[in-house]
Amino acid sequence: MSSPQEAYQPGQPPIPPHAPSGQQPPLPQYDPHYAAAGPYGGAPDQQPAGNRRKWIVPGVAGGVLLLLIAGGVSVFNLVSSATNKANDLADDFTQLVIAGDTDKAYDDFLDPALQEKLSKEEFAAGVQSLELNDTCKPTYNDSEVRNENGNNTADVAGVIGCDGKQVNLAYSFDSDRDMKMINIKLRPKD
Repeated sequence: MSSPQEAYQPGQPPIPPHAPSGQQPPLPQYDPHYAAAGPYGGAPDQQPAGNRRKWIVPGVAGGVLLLLIAGGVSVFNLVSSATNKANDLADDFTQLVIAGDTDKAYDDFLDPALQEKLSKEEFAAGVQSLELNDTCKPTYNDSEVRNENGNNTADVAGVIGCDGKQVNLAYSFDSDRDMKMINIKLRPKD
């Protein structure tokens, strides 16, 4: 009778000492949920269907939430950008009005539709009647941007403070018209 070491042949698993000579030990049964994973033993081949399903809904919900956040940030940035642009335009326009450069203010900032309602001469006469000077400084206390069907409109309101007097201002800009002024009010504060 041969010993277990003598019965060993390369390519076959060794025969344990308690196995009868000439018999191979039974091979382990294949489990479809596990596959060989190198020297570290078995690893899950795939998760059971129930485990996958319980992660699908939170995964989809998380993806939707990320899209909503990204969309919200985009809208906020667009509105914030439009607000900043409207405030900058309002300030540029007001500085021209205070400096008495009514021709440039009229030509560069008023929408053609507003120019049809208000002539350049009427505009200049109205600004001159306010008697603005180099002591006047604008303060903008209200800015509102609305987006309707991809068109931004912006309203800017405030006060031009001068030595001994104040002038209320209210402007409306429309992005559909390249952020031109579609409405203007400059009135002495009572």
